[in-house]
Amino acid sequence: MRILHTMLRVGNLEKSLDFYTKVLGMKLLRRKDYPEGKFTLAFVGYGDESSEAVIELTHNWDTDAYDLGNGFGHVAIEVEDAYKSCEMVKKLGGRVVREAGPMKHGTTVIAFAEDPDGYKIEFIQR
Repeated sequence: MRILHTMLRVGNLEKSLDFYTKVLGMKLLRRKDYPEGKFTLAFVGYGDESSEAVIELTHNWDTDAYDLGNGFGHVAIEVEDAYKSCEMVKKLGGRVVREAGPMKHGTTVIAFAEDPDGYKIEFIQR
């Protein structure tokens, strides 16, 4: 068994695709419209779905925003340098909500960015 993907519902697919591909550097792996169901699925990631876990962005055409609730935490991405990653996110118009630095009660360097829908993306420095 292996994890295939994590699904996130997004209000504006184009803004989300810009964030995940241009700001975070993922690739759009596939995208398909389902006109009868009025939704689109787009899969993004750093590698091929056959060997890597990816993110499924689900856009329901009649929904502009979602209540994120308090159960979801974040998606974690390993980065070479969390400080540089934060600078790159800001340079590309993304939002950093926790600057890079050691985590509470530990030494691992982490940071958090936020996608257009408010989902948290954690950077964990290698």
